[in-house]
Amino acid sequence: MIADDHPVFREGLCHLVEREEDLQCVATTADGEEAVRLAKEMLPDVAVIDIAMPNLNGIEAARQIKTSCPTTAILMVSAFGYESYVLASLRAGAAGYLLKSAAPQELCNAIRSAYAGEAVFDLKAASKILARLAAEKGEERRGLEELQPRELEVLKLAAKGMTNKEIAEKLFVSERTVQSHLVNIFRKLRVGSRTEAVLRALREGWLTLDDLP
Repeated sequence: MIADDHPVFREGLCHLVEREEDLQCVATTADGEEAVRLAKEMLPDVAVIDIAMPNLNGIEAARQIKTSCPTTAILMVSAFGYESYVLASLRAGAAGYLLKSAAPQELCNAIRSAYAGEAVFDLKAASKILARLAAEKGEERRGLEELQPRELEVLKLAAKGMTNKEIAEKLFVSERTVQSHLVNIFRKLRVGSRTEAVLRALREGWLTLDDLP
């Protein structure tokens, strides 16, 4: 799903997505409130959301979508790379943040990465922001399942920005096994991306700031 009030960008990205064999645009909107309604109705795997939209800004729309559709990965897009925007996006549960000036193929790859639960921005670049968020008062655990030692090991490597392939080589397992561990981690932590998982684990004390890049 694409939510952006700029018609050229919105329709252009939709057309770009439709040209990719493995991607499909299921809905578009220029309105934040409509984005929340469509997400609840369509349950998209990934929602690409602009920050500046009428009726409901993208940050609040992302927050409401993550509450109603926790498995939907949120990819925030903006013309500006302000740290405050990135920080607010992470607080809202976004999997990543991308500038609209990104190349067309980079946008498509970012959607794929968000769907795969990978961080769209460099975790190393975002580590200071994650540290600030981790220091904030976290939510109640509400029965979160404990991570198994192997799952925690995978999460620690993911927190350092390693790809699934790099983690697999490090642990001498297949990429499919790593992906399976990540799926279990996301389920247990009730998140939809690596970024959310790292932040939640920091808040729970399962990771420390030393585990970040």
